[in-house]
Amino acid sequence: MRRNGFLLVMMLTLAACSGRPGPELLAPMPAHRVEGARSVTVHVVTTRADAPDMPFAFGRGRAGAPQYAEFDISIPPGHQPGQIEWPEQTADPAKSFVTVGQRRMGGQELARGVAGEHVGLYVHGYNTSFQEALYRLAQLSADAHLAGTPVLFSWPSEAHVAAYMADRDGADYSRSALANLLQQLTAGAKPGDTVSVLAHSMGARLMMEALRELNMTGRGAVIDRLDIILAALDIDVDLFHEQLAALRPMKRPITVLVSSDDRALKVSSRLAAGRPRLGLADVHDPEIQQGAQQAGITIVDITALPKGDSAHSRYVGLISAGGLAAEGNPFRLVRQAGAFVFNQVGATFGGIGSVLED
Repeated sequence: MRRNGFLLVMMLTLAACSGRPGPELLAPMPAHRVEGARSVTVHVVTTRADAPDMPFAFGRGRAGAPQYAEFDISIPPGHQPGQIEWPEQTADPAKSFVTVGQRRMGGQELARGVAGEHVGLYVHGYNTSFQEALYRLAQLSADAHLAGTPVLFSWPSEAHVAAYMADRDGADYSRSALANLLQQLTAGAKPGDTVSVLAHSMGARLMMEALRELNMTGRGAVIDRLDIILAALDIDVDLFHEQLAALRPMKRPITVLVSSDDRALKVSSRLAAGRPRLGLADVHDPEIQQGAQQAGITIVDITALPKGDSAHSRYVGLISAGGLAAEGNPFRLVRQAGAFVFNQVGATFGGIGSVLED
């Protein structure tokens, strides 16, 4: 009972956010020009069902087939990088993020809309509503000055801190839809171009499952055209190794961002009978260093960077400072697999361990 009580206190602490944004803010408001405001168009593919009584939004239910849409989000002139200025009582484009346009579309229309563009795909994590994921991608796109088209893949999270297992089921439910989307996006990319992917937390686990499905169904060539970043990866270390073993050698090493002080992943580990999450990996451990090189992945410790609202979302500050360049993976200068440490946002990073020495 003491252990369960501790977990409950920890989860409630992590969830200590009152007044989370509701789906009503996705209703497009009449557009009027605000000097200095910017607009970001986000394409959406989701396995969520429509929100009840809100045809302009998606809820926590599971759709029988993927749904497609695009949203135009206005960013206020006084926007602070890394932040989402949520509407307080009424949406005001001079002060907050505002939805100014939305429309549904079919899968082929979305594919035509992003064909030939550099695509940045975002897969959100656990305990995340559709509107939170949408506005987060709009914020990341605006702050990192992405040259290309932001695409959100949103799976049916319950958006509730106590629904961890339901969220994991919702992510697993969506693996085939994500695999098919990755095939669709790479097919529409220019020859030699890549599709950049940023997957967070439980969304990173979903991403690995989608990669495994692509490989097992004879679509390994799709993986060769992906540039993947997994942030705060909420996955059992042994399971990750098993998933990697099911893939052919990656053309571009997967980049894994880890933080040793991620409280959300520590709770996840406790819920999994103490089995460690990869997002908590200690890059100073020689076994981690050797394992990263042997597995052909790049592990980057970003614990020293400012954590903002939470260590679990530390990646937001990194990418908002320009980490996701137009060319894709922010760690492109790392030409080899291994373990690295970031010192401060936008600054240098160094290799850890003798396995990285020439």
